[in-house]
Amino acid sequence: MGSQERKAIIELPVKVILTEVGTTFFINNKKNLRKFKLADNVEEYGILMDRFTPGSLQRMMLIDYVSKVEISNSEFVTIRQEVMDISKLITYSMLYRQYDGYIFQRVLASEVIRNWNRKNPANIIDDKTKTNEAFLQNILKEKEKDIAEIKQSILAPMYAFISKNSSLLPEEKNIQLLLSEKFLNNLRPFIWFIVTKFKGSDGYEALIKDIRTSLAEYMEKAKIAEYVALNIMELATNAENSNLKREAKAIFKGAVDMNSVLFDPNVRRQVIESLKRKGELVYVSWKLGSRGASIGTQGKLQVTIFNKESEYEKMKEAFDEKKSADLRKRSLQDFYKDLPDGEANTELGLYYLSYLSEACEKVNIKFESQVNQVSGSDLTVITLAINL
Repeated sequence: MGSQERKAIIELPVKVILTEVGTTFFINNKKNLRKFKLADNVEEYGILMDRFTPGSLQRMMLIDYVSKVEISNSEFVTIRQEVMDISKLITYSMLYRQYDGYIFQRVLASEVIRNWNRKNPANIIDDKTKTNEAFLQNILKEKEKDIAEIKQSILAPMYAFISKNSSLLPEEKNIQLLLSEKFLNNLRPFIWFIVTKFKGSDGYEALIKDIRTSLAEYMEKAKIAEYVALNIMELATNAENSNLKREAKAIFKGAVDMNSVLFDPNVRRQVIESLKRKGELVYVSWKLGSRGASIGTQGKLQVTIFNKESEYEKMKEAFDEKKSADLRKRSLQDFYKDLPDGEANTELGLYYLSYLSEACEKVNIKFESQVNQVSGSDLTVITLAINL
């Protein structure tokens, strides 16, 4: 997984739409918010990050400050690595959150907590228990050595498995080792407080085994991050190529080979500049399920690729008026199969899609894809829905 190292700084304009919690935090800290008109024509508040560390965006997602992330460009080939990095960052962040929520519920249902609650009915520990963060941090600082040893005992089998995996390159092994550590490091402090408090008591070993077993399951789930990123790039590139060829046809009136727009640097540059002037961009949007959402939707990640044509606003109005009458819903697989020859690399698209579908099925992740098209237009809205 991931043969290229993730960049330390991502230099790409990214619209970050905030949740209610995130909005409150920024307003309370006197940070100015921007009003964005997104690809789906909805106006929402957020911040623009045009040069940032992956960790800064990830921290915001982990504490549920982010509801959507959107990027747009006239070409995606030159920003391939940045788009891949952002996509994987979002998928991993959602998985870290899901793992944390799952382990928290397993802790509450564990024998160590059941025993405590039986003996301390006036001070039971459940999902309504209030915690003092400053108190927790002080306790965990005192228990740093214990926590490090416990983490090591949880990770030891995973380390051994990764190290012996001959199908992984050394760099890929390092990425996997780091990923396993990040799953544990992103568990909420309360979990480590419980683990250290009840170390050695009845049910402790079963709890550690539970954390270890589920870590292996989530490491398997994490493999889909690469497939999601590849699918997004394939879809964005196909949309880009479609726009380039259409614009080249309008500019050169058929006096140039349509394929040269993809490979001739001079022709390509002229066409891209024309698309930029017209504001005809391809949009990629990630919508993140909130921790406060209803059960079953917290882990939902929805990726949408909008190919915004010059007549987008007019078509959007017509679409809103007619709703389902103008809407044709198809699977992404059908969409690829129906593309005209030369319009996109259909085989490559189906290849990535089949691998993503298969990878999701193997780890019990629900995956759906569909394409919405407005009849009589080239506007396509492609949606990938992944329930982590």
